[in-house]
Amino acid sequence: MTTRPGHRHRPPAPALVVLAAAATLAACGGGSSAAGGSPVPSLTLSSQSPTAVPTPTASGATSLTVVVVDDGSGPVTWRLECDPPGGDHPDPAAACAALDAKGATALLPVPKDQMCTMVYGGPEKATVEGTWRGNPVSTTFDRSNGCEIARWTALAGLLPAPKN
Repeated sequence: MTTRPGHRHRPPAPALVVLAAAATLAACGGGSSAAGGSPVPSLTLSSQSPTAVPTPTASGATSLTVVVVDDGSGPVTWRLECDPPGGDHPDPAAACAALDAKGATALLPVPKDQMCTMVYGGPEKATVEGTWRGNPVSTTFDRSNGCEIARWTALAGLLPAPKN
């Protein structure tokens, strides 16, 4: 970069730095927001056979079955309803809050081309099936690498804390 004589180079304005960072995050899958500040999900909630589903609305019904298997004790199954929170989940209010906060991203499977740290988080596995905000959900969770651990952690409240 050249400057004219008598002119000093000025660093970019802070707003430009923030815009550049936001563009970089969006390009890397860091998420985006609608004008109202809520996430703009593009959902494919079935990890077995990805299919496009409509963008969820807050008014759709949530009725899920959560099956958790840990280190050898048999599976534990919970039912969860939201609006109002209910079912036999140990903490339906926390589970519904976790889904409201992170469901749009954490219910999605990790993209096949996503690079993940090879960190083992434990033997826990879970399946979540039913409807979330009126959209079908059929997805699995485990703690086999950094990406899967992040999905599990994002839904703390819906999924139990690891025992290790």
